[in-house]
Amino acid sequence: MAARLLLLFIIAPIVELFLLVKIGGIIGVIPTIALVLLTAFIGSQLVRRQGLGVMNRIRSAQARGEAPALPMLDGAALLLAGLLLITPGFISDTLGFLLLIPKLRERLARMLLSRVVILTPGRGPFGGGDEDTIEGEYRRKPERRDSTHRDSIDHHD
Repeated sequence: MAARLLLLFIIAPIVELFLLVKIGGIIGVIPTIALVLLTAFIGSQLVRRQGLGVMNRIRSAQARGEAPALPMLDGAALLLAGLLLITPGFISDTLGFLLLIPKLRERLARMLLSRVVILTPGRGPFGGGDEDTIEGEYRRKPERRDSTHRDSIDHHD
């Protein structure tokens, strides 16, 4: 996995740079720079607008007492889209704009959620919950010289 990420971080910038030079040779340097800046500006505005909607969905889910897993993943995808859009390059811009498509983000989030286990608060990985919890404190009694020591448990209701 680390080798793949290393390759990605080496190959992706080289390909992006190659495309920037090629497109700059075709349409000119100034139009290429203007296009990169324009995509960053437009993308950041779209991410901001959609991000506000995601924040509202997260708040609504929390108000209903639901785990906001889908909206949180949606927000993470928007964050990635924003990072891709402000990174100079046409491939990163394309991927960033693709992540601005709500249905695509939802499909990706559902795919990710199908691969993970979500634990709800108060539940352990083995299904235990509040009904299995016994509240109490534990303290060791001072040792007596003439007998063996015993532990005590104080229960609180």
